Amino acid sequence: MIRAKKSLGQNFLVDQKIIDEIVNILELKNKNILEIGPGTGNLTEGILKKNPKKVLVVEKDNNLASILNQKFGSKIKVINKDILNINENSLSDQTLTVFGNLPYNISTEILCKWILNIEEKIWFDYLVLMFQKEVADRIISNFNTKRYGRLTILANWRLNIKKICDVSPFSFQPKPKIDSTVLLFSPKKNFFIFQDSKNLERITRVFFMHRRKMIKKPYHQLFKNNNIASKIGVDLKSRPQNLDFETYFKLTKEYENLRS
Repeated sequence: MIRAKKSLGQNFLVDQKIIDEIVNILELKNKNILEIGPGTGNLTEGILKKNPKKVLVVEKDNNLASILNQKFGSKIKVINKDILNINENSLSDQTLTVFGNLPYNISTEILCKWILNIEEKIWFDYLVLMFQKEVADRIISNFNTKRYGRLTILANWRLNIKKICDVSPFSFQPKPKIDSTVLLFSPKKNFFIFQDSKNLERITRVFFMHRRKMIKKPYHQLFKNNNIASKIGVDLKSRPQNLDFETYFKLTKEYENLRS
């Protein structure tokens, strides 16, 4: 029996019903697939049954990478590396459809890295990703709610997002202590273009540093005494979660304009 490593956030998906639901979200025939954290290969097996053109899997665990090579042979290409240390834009010269039962401890870091590193030629067409339910709820939340925050804004800047299903702890081995959620992402065709995407990350980080307090202090930290707030209709008595996506995008554009 393969023991999951807690240090790597490993929980292996074993529920065939959920596996079937995930691989049936999209048409996979003749598609180029990337799977993150395949574990013992249960989802990989479901993907292969859909006759994709090529399957790449990224597995950090040396033991699991060896097991996957033995189990699937030439049917897949195993990349035995940490996904956070891989330049996703160089993985393939063809567009990839991505599946991932992401390790809970680094799931937000992975998603933010991918969003901030999107180049003109986008390396994926869809992301089918599983998160801790609490994280997924933050990603799909609306402004004026307590879950709305930096992750919500960053994700919705470049991606269309759809909730697919919730997944109970009983679908995994070992059982996590929390529920999970599968989300489907696709790149947006129309979005705010920034000089540097990291400026959006900075704006949201400063504003949400004290999410229960009014935005007056972080606003002046970023914009000094400029009249940007009145220009785009921002009430400085608001709290960070009271500003919608577009307001943060406009604030980022103004921040860049001041520094150009």
